[in-house]
Amino acid sequence: MNNKNLFEKFSNWATTFTGSSHAFIGAVLIVILWAVTGPIFKYSETWQLVINTGTTIITFLMVFLIQKAQNKDGKAIQLKLNELIAASKQASNRMVDIEDLTEKELDQLHDYFVKIAELSKQAENIHKCYSIDAAVKKHKNKYQDKNQEL
Repeated sequence: MNNKNLFEKFSNWATTFTGSSHAFIGAVLIVILWAVTGPIFKYSETWQLVINTGTTIITFLMVFLIQKAQNKDGKAIQLKLNELIAASKQASNRMVDIEDLTEKELDQLHDYFVKIAELSKQAENIHKCYSIDAAVKKHKNKYQDKNQEL
């Protein structure tokens, strides 16, 4: 078993465990135990430092664990959406992998789909399909018509 598989298995286990009720109960018990020992240690700075250091270390490690889980989930969702786009006859394949576009390009696409939503609200047939490819085709036809007029 190579290190990548070991890390993948560990991170999957850790993500599942830390999101469980057992982990939450364990964390609550640790805090209660720490609070109960306060009078024993006379609420010293060392007593406070124990919980502060422990929670800081756990938080630091959890940030990376959560990010890894979100990256994996995000990639899986993108692949599922790409499959739906590829399988749909009316969807534009240009939408596959748009997460690689710049923020400005994404804003332009967003504005375009807002316009499509407005058009579909105005249409007599609510099932009429508007897509990027249909818009490009209409634009080309319009451009050709203008050139023919000249």
